[in-house]
This record gives sequence, structure tokens and C-alpha cells, in this order.
Amino acid sequence: MKYDVVIIGGGQAGLSMGYYLKKSSLTFLILDKSTELGEVWKNRYDSLRLFTPSYFSSLPGLSLDKKSNLYPTKDDIAGYLKVYAEKFSLPIQNNREVQRLHSANNEFVIETNQGIIIADNVVVATGPFQKARIPKFSTSLSDEISQIHSSEYKNPNHLKKGSVLIVGGGNSGAQIAAELSKEREVYLSVGNKMKFLPQDIGNKSIFWYLNKLGVNKASHNTKLGKMLKNKPDPIFGFELKKLIKDRFIMLKPRAISSKNDSVIFKDGSQLSVNNVVWATGYQSDYRWIDIPKLFNDGGFPIHDRGVTLQKGLYFLGLPWQHNRSSALIQGVGEDAKYISNQLKS
Repeated sequence: MKYDVVIIGGGQAGLSMGYYLKKSSLTFLILDKSTELGEVWKNRYDSLRLFTPSYFSSLPGLSLDKKSNLYPTKDDIAGYLKVYAEKFSLPIQNNREVQRLHSANNEFVIETNQGIIIADNVVVATGPFQKARIPKFSTSLSDEISQIHSSEYKNPNHLKKGSVLIVGGGNSGAQIAAELSKEREVYLSVGNKMKFLPQDIGNKSIFWYLNKLGVNKASHNTKLGKMLKNKPDPIFGFELKKLIKDRFIMLKPRAISSKNDSVIFKDGSQLSVNNVVWATGYQSDYRWIDIPKLFNDGGFPIHDRGVTLQKGLYFLGLPWQHNRSSALIQGVGEDAKYISNQLKS
């Protein structure tokens, strides 16, 4: 069957796109490789909470249930995505993995594990969390050391007994380190000086203030946006800072290599631990897109607010696609609306 638009990815970006296309006369379909909506969220670590409050964690057209936690859990978000899709009767096919996307005869050919779909337009909404990034030197560590990426970590029982090194000082690494420090010897390796911001000021989330100051809406091509884009994200809340100060978590500099049972750091020091959690983020993986001149040398899409040079092909949910919030639940809807207007024009 042929559609006006096929959206690849049924996460927050794909559902936002579906919300706006539902308001149009365009025929569309959302494809997702997961077995159910919200599966990616459900599979994250058990203690995961958003650092944005519930009233800043909604997609267009439907507020997150007020009964949810102030700082939503992963299960809150997984459930919300299901409710969202049902509320707007979005046409979604799960267990539909796209294996190749190419163009022929001015149409897009989408080859999936369940057959071929044809579309006049395609929105790639697979988001920024596609392939776990793990340093190559991890392969030099002894098999006796348990290694896991933060995307696979569930809870402390998921690891071997003994000490843990978390590599990566983002918010996921911070939450995992804090959780593990309650019962284990924990080390945290960071490459940059961590900046901490309060999660709340008075009775308001810091995001209320950031929105008032225009930080979350700072476009990538503004002076403020360029400055923020080149800086690592801050850690929200002071729990980790206190744990480091009280020596419940020991800081180590950037991990640069490994040998047998030791991780080697930038200052020349070495550390032997029983477990390593790689909280080292993700990288793009668009090998399934077989369209020339679409990506830069780093493998990242070349686009202007999601619009590519390939007529009819769009990206949605990318970090800094338009502004600082583009890859977050609170911001992806604005970019989805923009692309829907391009599709209808």
C-alpha cells in the first residue's frame, strides 16, 4: 500500500508527528520496531525519573496525567505514550523494523521485516538514542569484569557483587551512581567538570525559570544557543554532589584505556573494579538509509530544522534540531508542527 507519509519510529517524536498529521487529510502510518509503545522507556533502569516535572513533560494535545509523580518515572512515560496513541487513534504498526529506506521513481521504498511500503514522504523519528556508545578500549578488559551500558542496566541486582565504576557524568550516570552508592563502593569517571543546578527553586522547578529566561527555547543559531550547545548538560539536583563530598562516591578523571583488570585514567592512575557501567551515551546509526549525500562526515543528518535536501524526507527528534528542547518530550511537538506544515504546503 502507498501512503502520503510514513513515520519511522513510534516514540515521542513519531507520536507528535502523528498528532499533527491526524489534523490533515494526508494518509499516514507510524512504524515501530518495538513490540509495544513505550517499550524503550520500560526497558530503562528501574529507578529512572525525568528531571523535568510532569507539567513540562507532555506532548501536544494531551497533558500528562496529573496523578503522575511530580517527576515522572519511566513507567509513567511509557503508560502516557500508550494513552496518547489511543486518545488520537494514531495508526501504528509495532514489530515493524525498517531494514532499508531508498528512493525510486520519485517515491520512497521502505523495506521492513514484514514487507515493503511505498510513501511520497518519510519522517525519520527514531530519536537520538539509537546505538549505545561504548569506548573501543572496553574490549581490553578482563572477562572477569562485568560490563554493561546504562541502557541495559536495571537495578543493583543486575550487576556482579563488588565495586562499580560508572563512566560518564551525565544525568543517567549520576542517578545510577547515587543508587549504587547506597550499598557498594562506587567510582565515577568524568571527562569534564560537572555543573550542578537545583532541581527546584522555592516551589517551582528550575525548568520554570529556564523557560522564563528563554533558555529552553534558545535556537541553535543564536548566541545563547551556540554557547549552550557546546557545553555539557548540567546535573539537576544536588544528591550526587553531596555523595561525592561525603566520599560515598569517588571521582576519577576521564577513562582513556584499559588493560586486563584495570581501567586507566587521564591522570595515569589505574583502578580495578568488579563492574563497569558505561553511561557514555549513544550514537546515530542510519546505515539502513540508502540515500546519498544525506549525512555529514560524522554520520549526522544534514538538515534545516528537520528538512533535508532530499525532497520529501524529514528528520524529527534530533538534539538541537531547532532549539535546546528539540529532543525532549516538552519540545519535540514544536518541531513536529513545523514539519507537518511543510508536508501540507
